[in-house]
Amino acid sequence: MEKHTGKITFGGNPLTLVGSLVKIGDKAPDFTVLNSDLSPFSLNSTAGKVRIISVVPSIDTGICDAQTRRFNQEAANLDVEILTISCDLPFALGRFCAAAGIDKVKTLSDHRDLDFGYKYGFVIEELRLLSRGIVIIDKNDVIKYVEYVAEVASHPNYDVAIAEAKKLL
Repeated sequence: MEKHTGKITFGGNPLTLVGSLVKIGDKAPDFTVLNSDLSPFSLNSTAGKVRIISVVPSIDTGICDAQTRRFNQEAANLDVEILTISCDLPFALGRFCAAAGIDKVKTLSDHRDLDFGYKYGFVIEELRLLSRGIVIIDKNDVIKYVEYVAEVASHPNYDVAIAEAKKLL
């Protein structure tokens, strides 16, 4: 398994990403994660759509909460599939969405196999959580935008990501 050091920090401390880092132009690898009802969800189930994957370490933190709410708000004006993926348990994601009124973003759990995390290079070795970032995939399953947020405790560049997604519509 590939390991990448020097790409991200948390509180200024360097961490190690594990998995295959994806880049613009790559074919988006299929992956399987879990819906809040424990049923499997595959990227292939959204084939033919523009997808924004919002990756967060834990929905129970302020920045992850804000990131998920921001994309839920943006979803009202975009004809795209927005997936928020974390290692949170599926039940916790379901409770969060119900309490926060998240109804346009699909929250998914990678806690069981880290299938998404390893295939897209978002697994933080030291924490067994996903790092923060955004991946945008076009209707033909080609990656068109990738952001691995350098400091896990920082927000991604929402404006650039939204602008990139709009170019694909």
